[in-house]
Amino acid sequence: MKIFFTWWYKQTFGTFLKTLFFGKFVGKDEFGNKYYKSKKDERWVIYSNNIEATKITSDWFLWMHHTIDKIPDKTVKKFKWQKKHLENRTGTNDSYKPIKIKKNSNNKKYESWR
Repeated sequence: MKIFFTWWYKQTFGTFLKTLFFGKFVGKDEFGNKYYKSKKDERWVIYSNNIEATKITSDWFLWMHHTIDKIPDKTVKKFKWQKKHLENRTGTNDSYKPIKIKKNSNNKKYESWR
């Protein structure tokens, strides 16, 4: 029943029907998101858990937005300097929090000129 009334439960009823009748499974990423394509070259994703657009890796993002036509492959070698993809952490305990410097502190990183 959740699929009829809520859009945040992976997919809506309309997306379920579209996937069932017109969708061709293309691939799955490391987070479990499934990617589909229609004959008209429409592309969509069904998220594995909660719906968050930042869960799409950069390779699949390029494919979703028709920048590349080649389906991303897991066997492509990544460089050592490339970081693993992370979703947006804003609002969580893992979010970036810069160090706050007091306004009247003498720990300046520069020397003001006169």
